[in-house]
Amino acid sequence: MPINITMPALSPTMEEGNLAKWLVKEGDKVAPGDVIAEIETDKATMEVEAVDEGTVAKLVVPAGTEGVKVNALIAVLAGEDEDVAAAAKAGGDSAPEAKAEAPQAEAAKAEPKAGAPKSEAPKAEAPAQPAPKAVASGSPANGDRTFASPLARRIAKDAGVDVSAISGSGPHGRVVKADVEAAISGGGAKAAPAGKAATAAPMPMSDDAVLKLFEPGSYELIPHDNMRKTIARRLVEAKSTIPHFYLTVDCELDALLALRSQLNAASPMKKTDKGEAPAYKLSVNDMIIKAMAMALVAVPDANVSWTESAMVKHAHADVGVAVSIPGGLITPIVRKAEQKSLSAISNEMKDLARRARERKLKPEEYQGGTTAVSNLGMFGVKDFSAVINPPHATILAVGAGEQRAVVKSGEIKIATVMSVTLSTDHRAVDGALGAELIAAFKKLIENPMAMLV
Repeated sequence: MPINITMPALSPTMEEGNLAKWLVKEGDKVAPGDVIAEIETDKATMEVEAVDEGTVAKLVVPAGTEGVKVNALIAVLAGEDEDVAAAAKAGGDSAPEAKAEAPQAEAAKAEPKAGAPKSEAPKAEAPAQPAPKAVASGSPANGDRTFASPLARRIAKDAGVDVSAISGSGPHGRVVKADVEAAISGGGAKAAPAGKAATAAPMPMSDDAVLKLFEPGSYELIPHDNMRKTIARRLVEAKSTIPHFYLTVDCELDALLALRSQLNAASPMKKTDKGEAPAYKLSVNDMIIKAMAMALVAVPDANVSWTESAMVKHAHADVGVAVSIPGGLITPIVRKAEQKSLSAISNEMKDLARRARERKLKPEEYQGGTTAVSNLGMFGVKDFSAVINPPHATILAVGAGEQRAVVKSGEIKIATVMSVTLSTDHRAVDGALGAELIAAFKKLIENPMAMLV
């Protein structure tokens, strides 16, 4: 019997990926554990291993294909002593058709009892799924309830779209976020009936409308990759659903800079492939990560995430750190940063940043976290406000340390000052609580010896 290989879900939130490369070809024999393909997610390139033993009968999805849905058929294996050609035909052609027709047959056979709710027939996963389209009617054709994820319903409501007018691509025809976004961007979504949505969100300009504003030949079109699409989607989601507010303070850095110099000078030497090198070299950002983690422990009510049903209060401070990489941004996470030494944080961040730029991070190394730090000080930026990255309730935007005139005991002095701005989710962190958190951070930065005890 042929063995179908489907697009794996490489993270809990993955809905689609790019099939970057096949590492096998038709006719090759594979065993469990053999690496057969490379899949590009929005942030990393992951290797896919074979689970079963067999011969590659058919590569259904060509290398380089973008936007392959999770659970879509990508290849077929022929089992032991099975005819490869027959397996390719049975697994790659007839199987998907049978799956697609089966729900219709089941729906035709099933006659619901009077007064009993109808059950929605499941939809099959197909190798290539078309973009979701809005159906003509404002309610399901068979009168059934529309099944949709809570996030899909919220996005549809904010956009003034009738969720029942969208056909779903999720399990059992469930409408998911991607279906709503595709319907909105395609312009085929039907407005929600009066009373269902207070106001319809303004639609963005179409591609053609934008291009008409520029002289032909004066521009180059660069298609969005998965990372840029994901960044855009999450930023829109964050600014649309999270009520941001901002708190800014100035922190004096002179004591921290002096301590950093002392600690780096005291670093022991270790042997490397290139000879001896210091065991660690602390940066100001390493100390900011530690200070933010300790501030969250000192103000535990701010170390939270918002959900519609409950507040998620975290036991540890897992600090995401924004790292710029070609084509976008990623936030690898220093787990339990409050428990780690400055040298451990420094070495871990160097490793995470290096692998982030190589797109070799595992999903668990950049997903989740309880807060984040974004530092643009190295670019000379004095201050800015960062966008919260759900499920975080806070993010700290760090500006450059610069010499400024400050007043101390009635006299003007020169000090190295750094401006930081805390963005908070007002649903989870109120103004006074946010002020308490950023005050705890400022105290640690200005009295950095506290981070060593």
